Amino acid sequence: MRLPPHILVVNGIKVRRPVFLLGAPHSGTDLLARALKRSPGFHVTMGRSCVAHVVYAFARKPSIAQTSGAVRVLRDALAESWQVLPGSCGACAPACREAGGVTGSGPCVSTAEVTRFGDGSPDLLYSAPVLLRAFPDARFVQLIRDGRDVVADMLADPACLAWFRPAMLTEQTEFPNAFLGLNKDEHLDRWKVMPAAGKSALRWRSAVRLSAELRRALPAGQLMTVRYEDLVRKPPQTASALGEFLETRVAKAVLYDAAVPQVGAWRTRLRGEDLALVEKVAREELKRLGYRSP
Repeated sequence: MRLPPHILVVNGIKVRRPVFLLGAPHSGTDLLARALKRSPGFHVTMGRSCVAHVVYAFARKPSIAQTSGAVRVLRDALAESWQVLPGSCGACAPACREAGGVTGSGPCVSTAEVTRFGDGSPDLLYSAPVLLRAFPDARFVQLIRDGRDVVADMLADPACLAWFRPAMLTEQTEFPNAFLGLNKDEHLDRWKVMPAAGKSALRWRSAVRLSAELRRALPAGQLMTVRYEDLVRKPPQTASALGEFLETRVAKAVLYDAAVPQVGAWRTRLRGEDLALVEKVAREELKRLGYRSP
């Protein structure tokens, strides 16, 4: 006899068709998360520590994600993240509080208004298979952005660069490791002496490959791929397509913010040697996605 699917209830609301935003670092998941946070009925979280701890544990040791308990652990972490309590926003990342317009501890939403849940935490991509097992009716939106722009932003982000410190590699780190972009442990010595631009390019390349695998594995009704360039250059059209896919109205105002990173900024932000290394490491993926050099 087949058991009925598990239904998660948060704040007295059944979690149906949750939305998860996936992509390499600085590919635009945070931008889209801010838009969805302002969409009717949505409660979207970004970077809550309870979720981050699980996501990075899976990323550093992928075998954990394949265990029978992985689904329960991730589902419980998201349930905690989605709880709406008087002081719940106090545990949110600054970016999430800013996106929700919260100046105190929150909450940023009213349970009376919430009908859908979502999460746009950094590096959620590496937990995508577990998310699918935990929420079979989930909707995934994956963001693709020019790897050169991604690397330029990563090099300016201390949180991204922190993962490249030797101390972050422990005996528990497994290979192949999609999070680091390494296929074999014998490549580790070369990785350790590689400039940060090369390590960033490896992470982008690996994320793009994971996104391609996800595209092949999921039906069109559950996965939508959005280019960052379309998100910022054609907000009305892209927001409309997203709204149709997610069955909601996607708020567009944040997409017009002057602070949104511009397309092609790598031309002035990447040093010549860094650009050459990025294009060497990620040449195949840049070409396949149509990001060609001028």
